[in-house]
Amino acid sequence: MIGLYSFDTPNGRKITVCLEEMGLPYRVHVVDITKGEQFAPEFLRIAPNNRIPAIVDPDGPGGAPVSVFESGAILLYLAEKTGRFMPRDLAGRIPVWEWLMWQVGGLGPMPGQVHAYLLVEDEAARAHPLERYQKETNRLYGVLDRRLAGREFVATEGEPSIADFAILGWVWRHQRHRVDLAALPAVQAGYGRMMARPAVARGFSVRMRHPEAA
Repeated sequence: MIGLYSFDTPNGRKITVCLEEMGLPYRVHVVDITKGEQFAPEFLRIAPNNRIPAIVDPDGPGGAPVSVFESGAILLYLAEKTGRFMPRDLAGRIPVWEWLMWQVGGLGPMPGQVHAYLLVEDEAARAHPLERYQKETNRLYGVLDRRLAGREFVATEGEPSIADFAILGWVWRHQRHRVDLAALPAVQAGYGRMMARPAVARGFSVRMRHPEAA
């Protein structure tokens, strides 16, 4: 059984959704980032960047245990392990890689900064960076809307890919990003399709907080 070390965040939800879609058994070990648990020595042994999520797979390559940190790397590992949600041919893999890297490098860091600066009480201190990151977040959502226009999934046909799981984790927080999906019809439709999938619903319902914090 895969051990998932995570918390209730977009990057954490990417992985629970993926694990549920792949039907892989797993157990969640809550790492409460609000209490600094990501700095615990036992977590740093598997996640040296002290960021969630990370996994430990007792049945890794060659049957040996392996740990993987960084959400994008975890998604790629799980796709390789199962042969699912990643095309087998190189031409089909390229757009999945592109859109996964797009999310990891853009639609994640940028809206994350929006959320961070919204919490800054000093209006003068937050005004410029908030405007900057909000503008870039809006641009990224616009890129996604254009990509999904006339498409069911962002990088593949017929079924989603790990890129869709990655993007979904962050679009799930669109309200926190101050983004109105009604103004992005293709994103809104794609988000609705993904959230209607039973495995996705299970992935979002998994408890990833300590009981006293729920």
